[in-house]
Amino acid sequence: MAKVRERLGVRKQAAQTSDGRRFNLRKLNDLEVRKQYQIEITNRFAALEIVSGDEDINRAWESFKENIKTSATESLGMHEMKHHKTWFDEECLGILDQRMQAKMQWIKDPSQSNVDNLNNVRRKLADISGTKRRYI
Repeated sequence: MAKVRERLGVRKQAAQTSDGRRFNLRKLNDLEVRKQYQIEITNRFAALEIVSGDEDINRAWESFKENIKTSATESLGMHEMKHHKTWFDEECLGILDQRMQAKMQWIKDPSQSNVDNLNNVRRKLADISGTKRRYI
């Protein structure tokens, strides 16, 4: 006999349908932008109250959400995502080629000088790639 347990895992990030864009909320620290945003929200909801009567709660929520999003987009704008530079460049590629050549040389002739050469190239690659990853 055996007991079987089944567990379905759902990633929270995959469950949310987000495009990764965020509003630039730092602009709210500026007094003029904050007032403009407040006025825009007030105007949108004043217009919404006039139109809405007996409306479905889901439709009301969607219109509420859309009003907030459009007001925030117009007043605050979207947050610019940082684009990081890649650390892997031509120098790293050249050292990888050197390591491959040193390894092939060691496979053909496993002498102590070839082992030392391979270890030196490996250390050089580790130093350069670690430095580039750390400071970029």
